[in-house]
Amino acid sequence: MTPTLEQLDATADLMLAVADEAILPCFRRLGPQDVRAKSSAIDLVTVADEAAERLLTARLPALFPGALVIGEEAVARDEGLLEALDGSGLVILVDPVDGTRNFASGLSLFGVMVAFLAGGRVLASVICDPVGRDWAMARRGGGAWVRHRDGRRERLRAAKARPVSEMEGCGLWLNLDEPARSRVAVGLTAFASNAAYRCAAQEYRLIASGHYDFALYHKLAPWDHAPGVLLHEEAGGYCAHLDGQPYDPRRRTGGLLSAPDAASWHAIRHALQLAPAAAALAREPEPAA
Repeated sequence: MTPTLEQLDATADLMLAVADEAILPCFRRLGPQDVRAKSSAIDLVTVADEAAERLLTARLPALFPGALVIGEEAVARDEGLLEALDGSGLVILVDPVDGTRNFASGLSLFGVMVAFLAGGRVLASVICDPVGRDWAMARRGGGAWVRHRDGRRERLRAAKARPVSEMEGCGLWLNLDEPARSRVAVGLTAFASNAAYRCAAQEYRLIASGHYDFALYHKLAPWDHAPGVLLHEEAGGYCAHLDGQPYDPRRRTGGLLSAPDAASWHAIRHALQLAPAAAALAREPEPAA
């Protein structure tokens, strides 16, 4: 059931074609009527998100007959669609524009993400950079790589373990509640640097290629993390919920921390003062996607 390399390449080509058709023509050309808020003022959707999702939902089944395609915007209308993640059939998760705030602001830090799952397990993923015109791809047991626009494939390698004081992180405290938010803010001073790109697609590409050491997230929408977690793990990295359990795309609570390896993961969690709060975070209700 895991997509073949040829199927992933076809998916990648389709994603860029859809971006060229529905996303890039809107880039830096959105009017006020083309953008609206969903759950909050910083949770946006644009006409490009909706158009790209419609096209991917319509066209992906031609490559994967019988698969169920679930997009972020469809779940915003009917969260019950996510119950399909418990089934044994192939599910294709689609994030039509990840980094919508950046996209709507005219910043080129956004991406298109697709993940393939069965039985709650991520099998493969593709993250497309429509502006850079390349793809980060992963296949469970087959590694992670970048497919460049000229067809070259370059293996991805997560960062090697090093002392906390030399580490750089991304993702960070967005959506964290108190008191964990304040503890993390203090804990970040133990690291060399930190950044937030408001785009999981680009952040996961950075940690999977070793340019950042770790990423911390709290909100767990599956389309935001299923593609990137597999990419990072297949690049040699380690990821787990803050209670230490392996990443499960069906979970909506419990935070998520990616690191170079298990020892680094524990060192980062300790430095960010998240270990005492792990159980509480796992119980916190998440806002709707």
